[in-house]
Amino acid sequence: QVQLAESGGGLVQAGGSLRLSCAASGGTFNTYIAGWFRQPPGKEREFVGGVSRTGNTYYAASVKGRFTIFRDNAKNMMYLDMNNLKPEETAIYYCAAKTGVVVMGARYDYWGQGTQVTVSS
Repeated sequence: QVQLAESGGGLVQAGGSLRLSCAASGGTFNTYIAGWFRQPPGKEREFVGGVSRTGNTYYAASVKGRFTIFRDNAKNMMYLDMNNLKPEETAIYYCAAKTGVVVMGARYDYWGQGTQVTVSS
């Protein structure tokens, strides 16, 4: 089964940009759907966006147009480019993976440990 590890979190000012990376190991990454989730302090974890095995992307309405997800199956990597970040987007960001075909509204089975993103105002 696949193991996931996020990196790239940190502190950024409002309006700034950040790239998160997700490294996959232990499985054939190109057979998995992959996604990004986040959990703000004191709130439920929420779907940010996801990418199909062939690279089709899906985003939550709140990030559409500002965030971009892409994957490099040859490197077993997935990325999340975040632009125009807002303070309310301070959260732990997780990458996740699943089998099947549904990207949004589905249960993801494999999770990384998360990386903290803090957006200062």
